[in-house]
Amino acid sequence: MRWSVLVLAGGFVAGGGASAPAQVFHSSAGDIAVHTAAKGLDHPWALAFLPDGRVLVTERPGRMRIVGKDGTLSPALAGVPSVFASGQGGLHDVVLDRAFAQSHTIYFCYAEPVEGRARTALARARLIDEGTARIEAVEVIFRQAGPLSSGNHFGCRIVQTPDDNLFLTTGDHFTTRDQAQNLGNDLGKIIRIRPDGSIPPDNPFVGKAATKPEIWSYGHRNPQGLALHPVTGKLWEHEHGPRGGDEVNIIEKGKNYGWPVIGYGIDYSGAKIHESMQKAGMEQPLKYWVPSIAPSGMAFYSGNVFAPWRGSLFVGALAGQLLVRLGVDGDKVVAEERLLQQLRERIRDVREGPDGALWLATDSSSGRILRLTPAK
Repeated sequence: MRWSVLVLAGGFVAGGGASAPAQVFHSSAGDIAVHTAAKGLDHPWALAFLPDGRVLVTERPGRMRIVGKDGTLSPALAGVPSVFASGQGGLHDVVLDRAFAQSHTIYFCYAEPVEGRARTALARARLIDEGTARIEAVEVIFRQAGPLSSGNHFGCRIVQTPDDNLFLTTGDHFTTRDQAQNLGNDLGKIIRIRPDGSIPPDNPFVGKAATKPEIWSYGHRNPQGLALHPVTGKLWEHEHGPRGGDEVNIIEKGKNYGWPVIGYGIDYSGAKIHESMQKAGMEQPLKYWVPSIAPSGMAFYSGNVFAPWRGSLFVGALAGQLLVRLGVDGDKVVAEERLLQQLRERIRDVREGPDGALWLATDSSSGRILRLTPAK
């Protein structure tokens, strides 16, 4: 292993201004320098880049912070609603509205407490960045319908499309996995709504009896990765399997992705879960992992900093403690490269920064934000 010192481009200084050495790893694109852009976070879950290059970050226990260009953390932003911070639940994804520069609107997803249990909720708010940073005008625009969760499988990834509509992943709540096939609730689904929470009239199940009109696709387990392909515009997703069977899918309108009827994993006890691996009317994944890597976070790379990787899909891994690069050719996954295994970090989120670097959030009580660039 080789070590070097890296000063971050764009005025962002690693590690709160300290000249800590960057850890260097080999890859197909040459040596990668991994720098700590911020530290001291409690289970950071998601990153969103503000127009001036600072980073808005969520922490699972229920806090939002802004990471300054010198790596310092703001106090927790006021205005965040109470979350169910138990098990896998808490404050999860955050994205900026496409017109954020004018509206200052953000969207965030969290486990909303209900009678001692929880459900996935999606809210919008305005980020006020004058004086003490805070969020205001919080409005919940979606609440997951169906049996509540005791602390597992909330999904909670958000994507906004060029038409301004929002996609949101929801989990099956673990103990109610058969509900992923039930179109009368929102468990194990990907939903599509407008920014105000209303239902687009071209959603696939609008007007159908005993069916939730917000549903876009169903048969999902616990999807924690969602991204638009930068060329085709197609919606790509990944989700956790049980013991094996993590999946990467292209999500299409009204399709059934099979959980728990089909799949490639087994129960944690070793028992059989699925009827089979394939079934008519249910979609096959583009890629699956056995054993499980526990994927979380997902980003297509379209920048110039890692030119050999342009067009690749990056996936974080929790149990696998690595970063996966998937080579993509059209609608096919054609290659896999496993990166940063010696880092021994649970990777929760993956983003391409406005600087063209790859940015990661590590899932621990002493979580970090990492910035990846070519080693000099």
